[in-house]
Amino acid sequence: MSFESSCFVYIQLPGTLRVVTCGRYALEGFDDGTFRGRFVYGRSYRDNPEAIELDPGELPLRAGLHETLELRGIFGALRDASPDAWGRRIIERELGRSDLTELDFLLHSPEDRVGALSFGLDAKSPAPWRKFNRTLDLPRLIAAAERLDADETSAERIQADDLLHLGTSVGGARPKAVVEDAGALWLAKFPQRDDRWNNAPVEAAMLRLAQLCGIRTPETQVVRIAGKDVLLVKRFDRAAVPDGYLRHRMLSALTLLRAGDDHTARASWSYPRIADELRRLVAEPTEALHEMFRRMVFNALISNTDDHPRNHAVIAPTRHWQLSPAYDLTPNPQVAQEQRHLALQIGAFNRYANRENLLSYCPRFRLERTAANAIIDDMKRIVGARWRELVRSAGGSERDCEAIASAFLYPGFEYDPNVVLGKA
Repeated sequence: MSFESSCFVYIQLPGTLRVVTCGRYALEGFDDGTFRGRFVYGRSYRDNPEAIELDPGELPLRAGLHETLELRGIFGALRDASPDAWGRRIIERELGRSDLTELDFLLHSPEDRVGALSFGLDAKSPAPWRKFNRTLDLPRLIAAAERLDADETSAERIQADDLLHLGTSVGGARPKAVVEDAGALWLAKFPQRDDRWNNAPVEAAMLRLAQLCGIRTPETQVVRIAGKDVLLVKRFDRAAVPDGYLRHRMLSALTLLRAGDDHTARASWSYPRIADELRRLVAEPTEALHEMFRRMVFNALISNTDDHPRNHAVIAPTRHWQLSPAYDLTPNPQVAQEQRHLALQIGAFNRYANRENLLSYCPRFRLERTAANAIIDDMKRIVGARWRELVRSAGGSERDCEAIASAFLYPGFEYDPNVVLGKA
């Protein structure tokens, strides 16, 4: 064995501000490059009538040891609480190390992480986290993010990154921070040097467009800070109460699918399989299945090829799970006119973003073909008629619109996939 380390896992119980110790996680690394993760629920936690499972599939609430050799030894529910690519970059820079294990990332990430879990070395659970950046800190946060993105190493950058480190656990690789404003927590998404268009108004417009298509989305706003547009997305895994914030459990579709998050695991990424898991897990499966179908269609209509399983989730504000609001909806303009592919399998023609492919497995979403086709027709009409107007009203320029125009309603969406794929 090359190493073994462990930590305690804490959870904020549903509907309360109480944080309790729920168990212990250990990670073992072996000389052959493999890993083993072990988790056990504490007896006092199991005896608590308010106790809830971390993950009903992989970590059901029961006595005994849970073990995994998958995903480098980290259970999916814990991986979902681990920092994203941007957060990992900050932690590695702060610690001056590039050899961190998953457990190291869990212990060094801030308490703005998604979901209801926390991690530490003390058997006694900590008090709820109450220290957050404010919107008035945004100019400094943006400056710190820009310096980090430029890979500067000055003492000024390190000091600024201490402020930025308060928000590093939500989302993907885009620079971001969590800020508090108007009695709520918001994810602030900053511009990047290599952005091809003004991302803030474009993403805000896509979330509004999705809402018009019958998809639930978080509240958003675009704010102008130091001459730059920043997208604020209200966090749906938090709910404000007089003395703090309730934290809702959250599991990504990646965890529901028991899948890895690199492209070698792509064979397991599948909308129909997510639908199967929703049918098993959520309290109102038919409603959730219909909305998941709409999200799949929407991503095909706007060429959102970043629809990987981390960008879908379930949350549990109470003891029961439900489909989360949609998030990270971004168009990806492409030259290809015949075939475009989403990140997840759609239907009988794999990942092909195409009407017939969308219809091919519609019964998995509890939809008959006629009803599914009508949904596609309606959403196609809305997307075609409203996308440009919504980008402009969110603050995007005509240049931004031209930059993303080829993402919408590409011709291959209506082609016969048997002909395109040579199966006719």
